Amino acid sequence: MRLVDSHAHLEDLENLKEAIHRAEAEGVVAIVTMGSDGKSSLWSLEESKKYETENLRIYPAIGIHPWSLNAGNLAEDLRFIEENAYRATVIGEIGLDYWYRDVRKDPEKKEKQRELFRRLLEIAKRNNKPVSIHSRGAWMDCVEITAEMGVKRAIFHWFSGPKETLKSLLDYGYYVSATPAAEYSKEHREVIRNTPLENLLLETDSPVSYRGKPAEPADVIKSLFAVANLKNVDEEKVAEETSENAREIFKINF
Repeated sequence: MRLVDSHAHLEDLENLKEAIHRAEAEGVVAIVTMGSDGKSSLWSLEESKKYETENLRIYPAIGIHPWSLNAGNLAEDLRFIEENAYRATVIGEIGLDYWYRDVRKDPEKKEKQRELFRRLLEIAKRNNKPVSIHSRGAWMDCVEITAEMGVKRAIFHWFSGPKETLKSLLDYGYYVSATPAAEYSKEHREVIRNTPLENLLLETDSPVSYRGKPAEPADVIKSLFAVANLKNVDEEKVAEETSENAREIFKINF
């Protein structure tokens, strides 16, 4: 089986070289490594390729996570994304996060997130790049803004939103990525059950922890097994279809 980890943060992994070899041993042929600010986006573009192997390609994404809105120099980071978007495979990780109480109760903070999100979506559209979207607690806003901005290729990573929002994003032809949390998260499992295979990708969001254990790209096999179990489909079919989906949306070869 050939697997694609469509969303990871490789710069945050310890012993990355060893992690890449373990991923290769599990059949991972491609990893998309995300940027969450200027520094991590620069690493994605300039350093990530050094960890490729003969059989595993690494593709760079650059972006500004909503958590990074008030960190560093936003204007400088935006300039970097704009000037280097043509070099990236994906614009991401970008999006909205209303999960925190201070954001939920502050319309101004929400609007600042939306302004940044729209700016990054505009960059993606102008450069004909797909986007990887963080939408926690802002499910429908993310879908509606992405559609309003005219972005055609979007992955809603680790999506755990309500069924009506899932229907809307699927109607637009967008994608959802399954993480190892599909083994146990009620909300995420429900999303995977209701998402056709033709709209699914696999990911790890490494090095985020699942049940207390930090993930690495080799753990995309857990995402695969969870999807196959939830949809009662052969693991080989899930691997083939999700990898082909990644090839199509990212315009990559492996």
